Amino acid sequence: MIVAFAEIAQATHIRAGEILARRLQGTENRYEIRLVAYTDTRSTVEIGAGVLEFGDGSPAIEGIDTDNLANFRTQLENDVAENIWIFEHTFPGPGTYTIRFREFNRNANVLNMANSVNTPFYIETTITIDPILGLNNTPILTVPPIDLAAVGARFTHNPGAYDPDGDSLSYSMVVPKQNLNLEVSNYRDPNAGEFGGTSEAGGATIFELDPITGELVWDAPGTAGQYNIAFIVEEWRKIDGEFVSIGYVTRDMQIIVQDTDNNRPELELPPDLCVEAGTNIIETIFASDPDGDSISLESYGGVYEQLSNPATFTFGPPQYMPSPAFGEFRWQTDGSHIREAPYAVHFRAIDDPPALRRPPLTDVQTWYITVVGPAPELNEVVLNEGGLGVNLDWELYEYQGGRQTVEVYRRNGSFEFEPEDCVTGIPEGSGYQLIGEVPVEETEFFDDLDGDRIPAGVTYCYRLVVRWPDTRGGESYASRELCVTGALDVPALTNVDIEVTDEANGEILVRWTPPYEIDQTLFPPPYFYALARANGAAGAAGLQTVMQPSQDTVFVDTGMNTRDQIYNYRVYLYDANQTLLDSSATASTVRLEPIPLQGAIILDWTALVPWSNTATQFPYHYIYRDNILPGEPEALVLIDSVNVLQTGFTYRDDGQLGEQTLSDELEYCYFVQTAGTYNIPQIPQSLLNKSQIVCAQPNDTIPPCAPIVAIDLQDIEDCRNFISNIPCGFNDFSNTLSWQKTGDGVCDEEVRSYNIYFSASGEEGTFAVIDNVSDTTYVHSGLSSFAGCYRISAIDRSGNESELSEPVCNDNCPRYLLPNLFTPNDDDVNETFIPFTDPERCPRFVESVEFTVYNRWGKEVFEYSSDGGENTIFINWDGRTTQGEELSSGVYYYVARVRFVRLRPEDSVEEIKGWVQVLR
Repeated sequence: MIVAFAEIAQATHIRAGEILARRLQGTENRYEIRLVAYTDTRSTVEIGAGVLEFGDGSPAIEGIDTDNLANFRTQLENDVAENIWIFEHTFPGPGTYTIRFREFNRNANVLNMANSVNTPFYIETTITIDPILGLNNTPILTVPPIDLAAVGARFTHNPGAYDPDGDSLSYSMVVPKQNLNLEVSNYRDPNAGEFGGTSEAGGATIFELDPITGELVWDAPGTAGQYNIAFIVEEWRKIDGEFVSIGYVTRDMQIIVQDTDNNRPELELPPDLCVEAGTNIIETIFASDPDGDSISLESYGGVYEQLSNPATFTFGPPQYMPSPAFGEFRWQTDGSHIREAPYAVHFRAIDDPPALRRPPLTDVQTWYITVVGPAPELNEVVLNEGGLGVNLDWELYEYQGGRQTVEVYRRNGSFEFEPEDCVTGIPEGSGYQLIGEVPVEETEFFDDLDGDRIPAGVTYCYRLVVRWPDTRGGESYASRELCVTGALDVPALTNVDIEVTDEANGEILVRWTPPYEIDQTLFPPPYFYALARANGAAGAAGLQTVMQPSQDTVFVDTGMNTRDQIYNYRVYLYDANQTLLDSSATASTVRLEPIPLQGAIILDWTALVPWSNTATQFPYHYIYRDNILPGEPEALVLIDSVNVLQTGFTYRDDGQLGEQTLSDELEYCYFVQTAGTYNIPQIPQSLLNKSQIVCAQPNDTIPPCAPIVAIDLQDIEDCRNFISNIPCGFNDFSNTLSWQKTGDGVCDEEVRSYNIYFSASGEEGTFAVIDNVSDTTYVHSGLSSFAGCYRISAIDRSGNESELSEPVCNDNCPRYLLPNLFTPNDDDVNETFIPFTDPERCPRFVESVEFTVYNRWGKEVFEYSSDGGENTIFINWDGRTTQGEELSSGVYYYVARVRFVRLRPEDSVEEIKGWVQVLR
């Protein structure tokens, strides 16, 4: 036992390490694998007997220190050597692979784990290879994982990680391992009580890793000795706006704590910086030492590894400079440096104390630099003749080659702003909408206005932003704003104002302007106007004329359900002969929705109108509520205003404005008045329009009643009649639902919408919401068949949902008819055996077919299945056996096992037996 122990104890050498992976140029799956390990030079055992696995099932490398592998060794201070091995490996294809390395043993006397001298050293790195994600390399850690600390002094360390692909990084602590999924024995964090110590401020010892910056802080070590810790550096790639984890590197590092009277030096960094690409950054970095010791400065980070214009940091010689010491940072940035994540530049100050105060101590700090794109130069925005589309052109963007796109934004009305430092893109809440994007090589864009003309009197304003792809991120400052205004040659709606809220007797005031800029030579006055109304916030559903041609420019629409419905209006323009000339853009009523909470009510409102309700001149919308006046609680009184440029079309009423919280026992009623403008001289500046009045009660949890549902096409004969009149191969079916309230006024009065649930099978637990509507009818279209079941729930104004209605179901009327004769005689007529294909007999709702043919003696001669490869339900039998031999003329018998698309699986399979004559 003594001899065996001596042999194992001699193998006490591995202190720290990590595995890095770099994809080789010109290949998809071939990588350079870099194994980095730090050893204790006091050991007589050479590293290299370990096992390296690539995680793809390929043979492991056992004994890595071989002649045909590049092996780099660097002798460092404090009995440490850096060892690097470089391998090339081709992975079998896309996938996620975990590369692992394990070797005996760790070095002896690590305090925060049990028996380190007999504990294997294990590290792993995970990479994702995916053509959709693009090129992927692991993060690179530029600061060595061996560091010195002093008892009683705050210790900081940063791995100096950067990602060559520009991916975002995060950091998290893990327990050091001795094998796959096997942690070292009895691991303790270095701030465990047994190691003593207090923070420099006199409190409990702190040991933490910043998940964003990677800064490791130990404030402060209490016991001298060696400590091992481990953490992962995880890389995240932004794909379609969402961050996805694509791999990580595990670093197992060692901190050597010594007793000393030395004090650490102190760095002085400039403030974090944001620059426009093309800026030449020149900064001086200072450090001082409280003991007056000389100082050495080092810097690490991805800025020094750039392929184009890498940064430089100049310090010395000599290696140490008297305190205060300084070094110069220089970086000429360019377009290749633009990205979303800031660059982390790590600085390290190391003092050089005399022998009595050794070891030397360090201060590590990080400086962040963000590089953004300059604004594109928008030259011109021109309205096409007749207002049909807008042409934009701009200068060719100066930075090319990064798969950037130019995004085009449009806003109704102007929104002037000067981008603040590092505030790129379009400001949130500014009202600009992304309408298109083109490759960065383009310099033009045509806004077709969705096939419509620019509304009369409406001003559309445009800005450009250059955006880099998700894999890198980053964007430019917004361009200057340029605008165009539609000619006021047709009427322009200015008001769609709800005057009375009622289920049957509501009133809406509609007002519009004359066509101020119409060519009166071509279209002589006087002008007449007709007003039309449609259901919904937009579109022409239920469109009807509510005012016949008249010279009036105002109309009150009465007898409306303004409580539950949204309406939109348009004005038709007629000349003196009452010939229709054109029509206005549409404008909708303002729709207000309450969301009750405990002790509060949130209000949300919308309106689809041609003018701007987010104008910088009139940013405030007004909130009215009852239960304000003591003697008149039913009166709706102005209680507040909302700056919609800052908060959007929403308001939270918690009663605090009136110093009286909302009661859960009271119902509160509201309306909102919007304010907008066309921002042209011919139309009054402030356009005020009211929503309907809505009421809600805080903390309302009582759901409404479930509706009663019906469905069309439940009769199988209706289904058969339908399919007999449509082409074969038709694949655009629909089901129409209708329902009614229960008739219980108390239960139904607060219903504001309905959830539509659908299930293809009707089985319990398979229903899912497919839509939410306010009407009591619904057409489920775009279906491949009629089969399916529905349930409806009612949603009240408090967001409470009723129980689901009883299911109602529809089924298919399948059909598959086969003929009794075909003539495979090469005359191109009736050559193959197929089902009937005329509309009155062609296959309907067929999923698959298994077809077997027998001769008169019952021997199988042909077999077919539509599930195989490119086979179809049409069989296309050519009168040959399965082996391809020609069958003679005669009568044959078949069995067709047909699987139909049916609601109930037990009804889906039908066996059809018959005969067919082969006639040659």
